Amino acid sequence: MRLRQIEVFHAVYANGSISAAARGLNVSQPAVSKVLRHTESQLGISLFNLVRGRLVPTDEAHALFREVDEVFSRISSLQVTANNLRNTGTGHLRIGVAPSLGLEVAPRAISAFRTKFPNVTFDVKTLHHNDTSRALYERECDLSIGYDPPEHPRLKLEKLSAARLYLICQPGMFPSGKTTLKMSELNGLDMISVNGSGPIGDLVEATLEKAQVDVRKIISVSTYYIAAALVRFGSGIAIVDQFTARSMVSDGLEALSISPEMQFGVHAIWLEDRPPSRLGLQFVAEVKKALQP
Repeated sequence: MRLRQIEVFHAVYANGSISAAARGLNVSQPAVSKVLRHTESQLGISLFNLVRGRLVPTDEAHALFREVDEVFSRISSLQVTANNLRNTGTGHLRIGVAPSLGLEVAPRAISAFRTKFPNVTFDVKTLHHNDTSRALYERECDLSIGYDPPEHPRLKLEKLSAARLYLICQPGMFPSGKTTLKMSELNGLDMISVNGSGPIGDLVEATLEKAQVDVRKIISVSTYYIAAALVRFGSGIAIVDQFTARSMVSDGLEALSISPEMQFGVHAIWLEDRPPSRLGLQFVAEVKKALQP
């Protein structure tokens, strides 16, 4: 499919009619119909059926739209970037961040950065551990900020800070005044676990196994802040990174240190053959500052 065909198909699918698509694209209805017919002929499939005067997407159209919508979004991102470069002359940064860094660290770094470079624009994506390499390879991001990424010959890392894990629980669950828990004190407790957390999840599992602690994993979630919300409402305990603990602790939640201490690294990550721009490196410097307590 050519870009014009992608644009027309996306508009018809999203708007539900040729007339609305034509208005959105600022072209005539016959022009839209012609491109759509040519696309169906070229692909050898029907994309829409006329049902009671309305265009209804076929199953093939639904499947195609998932791919086309991603391409269309990338085209829109390209247009935004080109427009920003033309109008500001300064740049556009595409940043990936671990979800828990999006609670406080990344917003703080972006705010500090924009006081120095107010015309720089951002596209910020939250990336789970397993998505980091893909997002860099597919050019969704220029650089990413995450936790202990997997070793790979194309990945370049800069360690920005060391961080540690905390246990979060409802106030009063453990004796008053207690600030540090031994792993053995978690034995038999209901725990909310975080799937897909990569090396941090592996670190927690290894530490529990070494301490011979058996917790009941009652709920699995994909992000630490969801785990924290579940803890707040009494669903159990969770072990989370210090940034989630710092952002989420309030009257309904408390954070305790764990013995033995579990540490991990926070890194700036990019592809070795696609190093960050000067602005990207300056943003990394702001992230490093924002990571400090």
